[in-house]
Amino acid sequence: MTTTPIERSIAFAAVFNFRDLGGLTTTDGRAVRRRTVYRSDTLSRLGAEDRDAFTALGIRTVIDLRRPAEVASMGRVPEWTQVVWRHNHLEHPNWDHSTYTAEIGVPRWLAERYLELAHHGKADIARVVGMLTDDDHGPTVVHCVAGKDRTGLIVALTLDLLGVPDDQIAADYALTERSAPLFTQWVRTAFPDENQLTPPPFYTHTPAEAMLMTLHGLRHRHGSVTEYLVGAGLHRDRVARLRERLLEA
Repeated sequence: MTTTPIERSIAFAAVFNFRDLGGLTTTDGRAVRRRTVYRSDTLSRLGAEDRDAFTALGIRTVIDLRRPAEVASMGRVPEWTQVVWRHNHLEHPNWDHSTYTAEIGVPRWLAERYLELAHHGKADIARVVGMLTDDDHGPTVVHCVAGKDRTGLIVALTLDLLGVPDDQIAADYALTERSAPLFTQWVRTAFPDENQLTPPPFYTHTPAEAMLMTLHGLRHRHGSVTEYLVGAGLHRDRVARLRERLLEA
């Protein structure tokens, strides 16, 4: 396991987008508590060589945002992790890739998908954010397939509630793009006989502008991220509890 202090990233053998949210700072000068909430791509790829490093993080809960079919085909987090696995698929339509054009561009197209997800999956999103307010769940990791879109939206909304400024939220989201080359190389090595087509740009790119546009769109529609989540079912007192749990004193 290697950790990059500035980026809070932790590299495992075949998990490439795992990082601690701790260390980000808020507009009032506080910091997000370290070793409390992590974000990741698919954790079913954790192997025996990762066991000691993962165990050292003390993670007790995994929140899996993938569709049931994705869980069935890729598997769950390994049993040896001894975590509580909580499957909370975010309801939303499948992406229509044919709607993407170069004229629309990656940032706008992704932001439209994220706002669509925020609309259709609002109850699921509020439920997941609510889970992050509970100390009983212990150190927690949230993941989907790539740790990019569904995880990216959950993390962005959580950081907004904590008071992290938009530029830091967007910068954390943008870090996901750095994992793409390692993942691509792993796929080529693990599946050398499969035809490796070049994916469309919105599969691997995470421009900061996409998340900035998403946050702006949510605020335009709902007034604030807090009001969006409260309207989706998050109890207002959970916002204060989230800050108590995830912000350093």
